[in-house]
Amino acid sequence: MNHYEQKQEAKRARLQERAESLRNASNQHFQRSSDILAPIPMGQPILVGHHSEGRHRRDLDRAHNQMRKSVEADKRAAEMEERAAAVGTGGISSDDPDAITKLNEKIEKAEQTQTFMKAANKALRKKDDDALRALGLTDAQITKLKEPDFAGRVGFADYQLTNNNANIKRMKQRVAQLEKNRSRAAPEDVTGDGWTLTENVEENRIQFLFDGKPSAEIRGFLKSEAFRWSPRNEAWQRHLNNAGRYAAKCVIRKMEG
Repeated sequence: MNHYEQKQEAKRARLQERAESLRNASNQHFQRSSDILAPIPMGQPILVGHHSEGRHRRDLDRAHNQMRKSVEADKRAAEMEERAAAVGTGGISSDDPDAITKLNEKIEKAEQTQTFMKAANKALRKKDDDALRALGLTDAQITKLKEPDFAGRVGFADYQLTNNNANIKRMKQRVAQLEKNRSRAAPEDVTGDGWTLTENVEENRIQFLFDGKPSAEIRGFLKSEAFRWSPRNEAWQRHLNNAGRYAAKCVIRKMEG
């Protein structure tokens, strides 16, 4: 597991822990609500004018508030669980040091799929079931491929071949860009009054390093340009790309203005 994958696992674990904590909080609020209502007989109406009226109303309000907090915590727990489940499912990140290798593996599989679809369509045009079986298709799959679509076409549709080919092209372009980015030598650090701007290629981040805690005004400049504080790196950072470089220049102009 590389550093990026470790970060992903740590993020998933944090979200799962948060979800569990919220579930516990939800259960606690629910129990408090139940405890408040326990002394009140089931179906007992508020006795208007009786000395118990005020206490009865207060208890109902307290129980309602605890139940509301229980429902809210439960909803937030579900959100945390969904976020935890989604970690790592958004495709291959440029932050992943193995991104190029993983993309090339996906390209290889997509190219194999493209070759397979073309060969299957060719065999269908020739009505060569043996060739289809040689491709690994079962008789049931062959029968399914021979079923015409709404336009009377059989086999793999043109749009499937076109979309897959476009995806291959997109992934190859991304690999080329990643290779270019990683082969490019990082520029020299830029320094100013108590700060340094550096391009951290390994982390895929452009970072501001300060001698101490920057002023509230400077923190405002950084946040306005989407820089965020990273406790692990002890730096204000955002993704390393042309937009990030431009944002850094904007921050510098504001600090020096």
